[in-house]
Amino acid sequence: MRITVGHTPDSDDAFMFYGMLTGKVPSSDFTIQHVIDDIEALNRRALKSELDVTAVSVHACAYLPDYTILRSGGSFGIGYGPIVVSTKPVHLERSKIAVPGKMTSAFLLLQLMIGRFDYVEMNFSDIPAAVRAGMADAGLVIHETQLSYVQEGLTKILDVGEWWDRTTGGLPVPLGTNIMSDRFDRSTIRKFDDFLQKSIQYGLDHFEDALDYSMKYGRGKSPDLIKKFVKMYVNDVTVEMGKQGEAAIRRFFEMAQGKGMIEPFSLKISTR
Repeated sequence: MRITVGHTPDSDDAFMFYGMLTGKVPSSDFTIQHVIDDIEALNRRALKSELDVTAVSVHACAYLPDYTILRSGGSFGIGYGPIVVSTKPVHLERSKIAVPGKMTSAFLLLQLMIGRFDYVEMNFSDIPAAVRAGMADAGLVIHETQLSYVQEGLTKILDVGEWWDRTTGGLPVPLGTNIMSDRFDRSTIRKFDDFLQKSIQYGLDHFEDALDYSMKYGRGKSPDLIKKFVKMYVNDVTVEMGKQGEAAIRRFFEMAQGKGMIEPFSLKISTR
C-alpha cells in the first residue's frame, strides 16, 4: 500500500523516521512517499486532508476530525518546551509576539499561560532575526532555538514548558504528534503505528547512525546541539505515549476548552 507520510525539516522528526525512510526497518504493508514541510504548513495540509500520515501540532488536532492520533512519534517535553525570548525587558500584555503559527501547540500553550495576546505569524526559523530587527517585541521559539537562543543574541523571558510542568503536576508537554487519516481502517492505522514505533526504536538502538542522518536537517547547528535536542524530544513518551502522554493531551484540550479557546471535539487516539 502506497501512502504519503509528512514530517518536518527538523532533526528530531528525521531521527524518528530514519529507520522507516532508509529501509532499515522494512514493511510488507506500506510503501512510503516522503513529504517534508514546515509544521504549520503540515497543519494546514492536514486541514485539507492532503496527506495519509503526517506530523502535526497537537493543537491542530482540535480542527482535524478526519484523523486519528498515533500512539508513537509524539514530541513531548519532559519539564521543558517552548520559550519566549527578546532582546530587552518587555511587558507581554502590551507587546507583539512573533509566533510560529496559530495552530502550533506553542501558541495555544502561551495563550493558556498569559491569556490572549497580540501576535504576528511567521516561519519558526525567521523568529530570532525578526525579534533582533525589532519586527516583534518578543518571539515564541520552538525546535533548536530553545537551545541556541543565547548564541543568537536573545534572552529568555518566559518558559512555557516549566509553567506547564508546574501547572499539571509533571505531565509531559504535548507539542507534536503524528496522525493518520480515517480513510484507513483501525487495523491499518494500528499497523502503521507499530511500523513507526519500530522506526523510532531502531533510531534509538542505532543512535549515532540515526543522528548522522538527522544532521542534514540541523539548519547549520552544531552536532552537539543537535544531539542534545534529539535526546530531549525523542524520549520514552515518543516511543509510546502511554498513560502520561495521553493524559497530557487530554488535559491540554480540557484547559483550552475551559477557557473558550477551542470548541469541544471528539478526540481520537489509536489503540494497541
